[in-house]
Amino acid sequence: MQPTPDFDPSRVTRSLLRRSRQGALATLAVGSGDPYCALANVASHPDGSPILLISRLALHTRNILADARVSLMLDERAPGDPLEGSRIMLGGIAQEASESEKSLLRRRYLSVHPSAQVFVDFKDFSFFRIKPKSAHLVAGFGRINDLKPEQFLTDLTDAEGMLEAEEGAVAHMNADHLDALNLYATKLLHADAGDWRCTGCDPDGMDLQNGATVIRLDFPRRIVTPGALRQVLKELAEQARALNN
Repeated sequence: MQPTPDFDPSRVTRSLLRRSRQGALATLAVGSGDPYCALANVASHPDGSPILLISRLALHTRNILADARVSLMLDERAPGDPLEGSRIMLGGIAQEASESEKSLLRRRYLSVHPSAQVFVDFKDFSFFRIKPKSAHLVAGFGRINDLKPEQFLTDLTDAEGMLEAEEGAVAHMNADHLDALNLYATKLLHADAGDWRCTGCDPDGMDLQNGATVIRLDFPRRIVTPGALRQVLKELAEQARALNN
């Protein structure tokens, strides 16, 4: 089925990856190889790939340790008929975090699931990252696409400076610029007013969260340095304030 002319499957897929906080995680059962599906909380790596925090006591974790092939379904949880909303079926390999990755995955995950702070240090829990190999997007009639990772993951090439500054930038925005975050949400993204917080930045945009509601603010251009991040956030704040007058 061919997509309609005004439809951007890559953008829809990227948005779902960034906005999703839960998904259906399918693994292959140890021994039998039968499909096994579980509900899992997810966060996103700066490149958009899903992050899991799972216990070795859980069947799905045991399955992954025996066979790392997984499928993860994410949907937009829109009101009404669930089948009318967009969803993606992501296929890939679930890899346990290396020592060098743990700090980043922990920070990104706890930013969107702060309640996990209670058990994150339990010895049986570990962070895993799903390395996508494919995605199947269903977004309505005429909007069904198969995508390769390079079509929906964020390119992190030359973005080391921006990624190193991300933690400080997020903390600064949440401590000193809640007014700007609320303007981004309400004026640029047409969301309801609320306690909007920044949960992450990457070269393509910023993630905002208010309770269970998650929205995505796309940057007008690719950002790879701390200076460029400050500049684009200032520009977007000025744009939102102009709309507020």
